[in-house]
Amino acid sequence: MKKLLFALALLPLFFYHTNVKAQKVFSEQYESNANVKVYVVQYASDADLKVYKEQYESNAGTNDGKWFFEEYESNATKKIFFEQYESNADLKIFFVDYESDAGWVNTAKQYLMY
Repeated sequence: MKKLLFALALLPLFFYHTNVKAQKVFSEQYESNANVKVYVVQYASDADLKVYKEQYESNAGTNDGKWFFEEYESNATKKIFFEQYESNADLKIFFVDYESDAGWVNTAKQYLMY
């Protein structure tokens, strides 16, 4: 009985933990509301992260560059703001055409998306 209660007590933590890692992002209109400020670079070699836009929420990655853009802020795990100037950004991204190309170039910035 104690084992069952213990397992039931940990169950919500498991679902919370797995949900937090999904890269469901929301594009904020105002910089002050964002968790991370991003700048889209012109070349993949200049990026910290190569991002692939997923069509379905279920395909969103776990901090691996596979992003699903949420329609509502409350459903997102990260709120981003697209900066106009590279110098103001926390993270430089490049959008890729293929899912297999997505991933971190500069792993030192990986903490920004956790």
